[in-house]
Amino acid sequence: MRRTPLIGMLAGVALTLAACGGDGDGNGGGKAEDGLTGRGPITFATGKDRSGNLQKMIDAWNAAHPQEKVRIIELPDEPNDQRQQMVQNATTRSDAYTVLNLDVVWTAEFAANRWLVELPKDELDLASLLPATVATGEYRGRLYAMPLNSDAGLLYYRTDLLKKAGVAGPPKTWAEMWAACDKVKALPEGEDVDCFLTEVGKNEGLTVSTAEAVASAGGAILDASGKPAVTSPQAQAGVRFLVDAMKDGRMPRAALTLDGEGGRRHFQAGRLLFHRQWPYQYELANADDGSSKVAGKFAVAPIPGRNGPGTANLGGHNFAISAFATNKATALDFIRYMADAKQQKADALATGKAPTVAALYDDPELVKKYPFLPTLKTAIENAEPRPAAVRYGDVTAAIQGAVYDALSGRTSSDKALADLQSRLTQIASS
Repeated sequence: MRRTPLIGMLAGVALTLAACGGDGDGNGGGKAEDGLTGRGPITFATGKDRSGNLQKMIDAWNAAHPQEKVRIIELPDEPNDQRQQMVQNATTRSDAYTVLNLDVVWTAEFAANRWLVELPKDELDLASLLPATVATGEYRGRLYAMPLNSDAGLLYYRTDLLKKAGVAGPPKTWAEMWAACDKVKALPEGEDVDCFLTEVGKNEGLTVSTAEAVASAGGAILDASGKPAVTSPQAQAGVRFLVDAMKDGRMPRAALTLDGEGGRRHFQAGRLLFHRQWPYQYELANADDGSSKVAGKFAVAPIPGRNGPGTANLGGHNFAISAFATNKATALDFIRYMADAKQQKADALATGKAPTVAALYDDPELVKKYPFLPTLKTAIENAEPRPAAVRYGDVTAAIQGAVYDALSGRTSSDKALADLQSRLTQIASS
């Protein structure tokens, strides 16, 4: 279990990498008692919803609240672009966005810069949530975002091909995964199947993959005091795992240009043996409408690591209220509505998104539809988040730039990490 010490580390990380923001008492954000007033129509800024279920949930709210309707503002698909638009909205103090659907790692940045209103802990059912998810919505002990969906990386694998190759089950280590790949590639059915894929395009997915590989090798991007630690032997081993997979062809060259959706399509087309992916893929890959060639032919397991099971990245999305919005009282009620266990269950059944309500992981209806839920719960409880930095945009850009250079062969992995160490140290001291 690595989650507990890391959560304790996050405050130090945010302090170390802080460069601006925060109010006079050093807690950041707007205070709950000062800002949660006003009723009327609101907006909800969020990434694209491919399921169509989000609009159904909003329609139900709107039917019950005709004077306080919610309008969806759909942002770009890429997380970096979503964050950029939200930052632009905040820096201009615009009231265009009311409720923000934030990636869990953005909380520190948005709260420290006073772009969010503090949420009242005593008016929200936090006790029913997985503790790891609650921590993602906090900054310096105060709550600024309500956890709505959680996430942790999982290993999707082709059960049919492993069985055909005589492989007993999913790999627990990187070496076991490579050995299984070799056996499958020796089959006529496996000749044109790529071995492994995780996101390594120059986007937020690469930061996730890097953090996951480093943690799965026993390292960390930042140490317990919040200082950069990417030149440690463990961190170097994690990045070399990604770089070597690209060099020897176990990860297809096309991975450098694929985003999460591109990877999903690659897996669903039957062209991939092992895929590190988020839980949402399960429902889509199991579709029986002809859109997936692997329906009924795959399962999921914990991601492998260097010497044993790996450490998944803690992902997910939280709902927050813009400090510059009007009708914040309506916004808080809307967040309560969306966070309710009934709504989370309905959304999970419709979309495969991981809930934050702990009891739902034991719900018989959900477990029947998603047999991997117990595995996912364990992954979430043991997951580690990306660095929760106030200057997160600078941090993730530095990680992406350095590791992408190593993956694309522009520099060695050791040189890339030395450069990254220097850049993160510069960010921390500026």
